[in-house]
Amino acid sequence: MYQRPSSFRLLPDVIKNLLIINGLFYVATFFIGPQMGFNLIGTLGLYLPGSPNFEPYQLITHMFMHGGFGHILLNMFALWMFGYALENFWGPKRFLIYYMLTGLGAAVIHLGINYWEAMNLQSELYAQGYNNAQLREAVNYFFETGGSGLYSWSPELTQYVLKYGTPTVGASGAVFGVLLAFGMMFPNTYIYLYFAIPIKAKYFVMIYGAIELFNGIQNDPDSNVAHFAHLGGMLIGYLLITYWRKSNSYQQY
Repeated sequence: MYQRPSSFRLLPDVIKNLLIINGLFYVATFFIGPQMGFNLIGTLGLYLPGSPNFEPYQLITHMFMHGGFGHILLNMFALWMFGYALENFWGPKRFLIYYMLTGLGAAVIHLGINYWEAMNLQSELYAQGYNNAQLREAVNYFFETGGSGLYSWSPELTQYVLKYGTPTVGASGAVFGVLLAFGMMFPNTYIYLYFAIPIKAKYFVMIYGAIELFNGIQNDPDSNVAHFAHLGGMLIGYLLITYWRKSNSYQQY
C-alpha cells in the first residue's frame, strides 16, 4: 500500500528540477541558440509524422520547449501552483511518472487529431486537383523558404502545409494533467481566481475543461493553442488516477 510522504515541501525535488530544466531550455532557445546559429524549436519541437522534420524523440523534448516568456511563465507557475501539493502527496517517483505520461499522452492525442484534420484537408485538396507529389512539394517549399508566399495559396493548402510545417511546443499537456489531478485529489480546496474570487478546485477544473473543449471544437485556424493536447493531458490523467484508485496503489486523504 502506498503511503503519503510524511514531509511537506513548498518546492519539492521534481517540481524544482522541472522548473530548472524548462528554464535552461528557454535560455538555450532564445539566447544561446540564435547566437550559435541553431534553431532548437525546429529540432526539438513536435512535428506531425510525415513531416520532413519529424523525429520520435520530439514526443518528449517538445515538453521542455516554449514559444516565449509568457508561455513558459504561465506553464511553470501552474506547474508549481498545482503540482507541489501533488508531489508532496504522491512522492517524487509517482508524480514524475504521472507528469511524463500525461505529457506523452497529450502529445499522442494532439498528433491524432492533427493527422485526422490533415487527412480531411488532403481529401479536399485531391478534389481540387492536387496529387501527393504536389502536396509534398508544397510542404518542402515551406521548409526551404520559411513560408514565403504561403498565404497567397488556397486556404486549404495553407492549412495543410501548416499542419506538417508547424512544431508544437510546451508543457501544457502535462500541466493540464497536473491541474486535473489537483481537482481530483483535492476537490474541495479553494482556488482564488485573480487572487480574489474563491472557487472549489473540482469546479475550476470542470469549467476550464469545458472551455478547452469548446475552443477545440471551434477549431479556429488562426489559433496557435493546442486545445486537444490540453484535453488529452486531462484525459490521460483521469485514466491514470482512476486506475491507481481501483488498484488501491495509494490511500486517498
